[in-house]
Order: sequence, then C-alpha cells, then structure tokens
Amino acid sequence: MVHLDNIRSGEKVEMVVRRHWIVFWLVGLYALVWVIISVSILMFLNTAWAHILNIVFWMFFSIFLYIEWLNHELDMFVITNNRIVWVEQKSFLNRWVTECNLGQVQEVNSITKGIFANIFNYGTISIQTAWNMTNLEMTFAPIPLTQSRKILNIVDHYRDQHSFKQKEWAGLT
Repeated sequence: MVHLDNIRSGEKVEMVVRRHWIVFWLVGLYALVWVIISVSILMFLNTAWAHILNIVFWMFFSIFLYIEWLNHELDMFVITNNRIVWVEQKSFLNRWVTECNLGQVQEVNSITKGIFANIFNYGTISIQTAWNMTNLEMTFAPIPLTQSRKILNIVDHYRDQHSFKQKEWAGLT
C-alpha cells in the first residue's frame, strides 16, 4: 500500500500503477549474461589477478543491478479521488514527483507494441494534462488498456462530481 504524506482532507487513494514484473526479469537477465561472461573469463584466465578483478567487477556490477532495480521499483502513478501523483526515479538519488489535478487531465492513452508486450500484457500509459509541457508517461505498465480505462473512469467521476457542484453554486439545479 502507498502512503502519501501530503494527503488532503477527504482525499483517498483510488489506485496505484507500478511497473510490470517483466522489468525485474530483464534486470535478472542482465545478471545472467554477466555471470556467463564472468565464468567464461575465469575459465580461460585462472589466475589470482583474474579472481581479484572478478570480485571487484561483481562489487560494482551488484551496485549497478541494485540501482537499476531501484529505478524501476520506485516509479508509480498514485491516483487519488482529486489528483494524480507521478513519482519517477530518474537515476540514483534523482527523483521527480509531478502532481496534477484530475480536472486538468485531457486524455489517457495506452500503447502495447510488440509480441512480448502482447504476450505478457504490458505497455505504455500516457496521461496528457492541460499544462503546456506535462505528459505523464509510464513504460512497462501492466495491463495498460485496463489501467488507462480505470484512470479515465476516476477522472470522469471527478468531473461529474465537480460539474454538479458548479451547477449547485450557480443555482442551476
């Protein structure tokens, strides 16, 4: 469960979209490739220096794997009943947090490209806002068509509630 520190009164988390599990499988594939390379180098160069270099390499490579995993693990859309919060881990110690009101959402798109994306059901969710330069986009999103439809339903529900309140304030009901 996701906890927002700056949640407003009456606001509740409707849904959270995180990256698809296939991203972590790809990080594991990186590790497997490097295990094969490392073992093959040690088979041909069975010296003390080769073992020391292999240990140093694995120390740095394990840090690389951790950072790569962290960059994907911390990316998420948090959709509340009032706003969308997009948390994106750009690189190690570099995080972007973008918020937008649900009333500013213009369109929500989903794209599924390629055979693996269709088999494993992942793709890209893109949220276009009314701001001049903001396009919230998550690649490797799970079940993109369903997720984008749920986001649109939350946005429509928000607009229905607020258009009714505006009519009440104007004395039209």
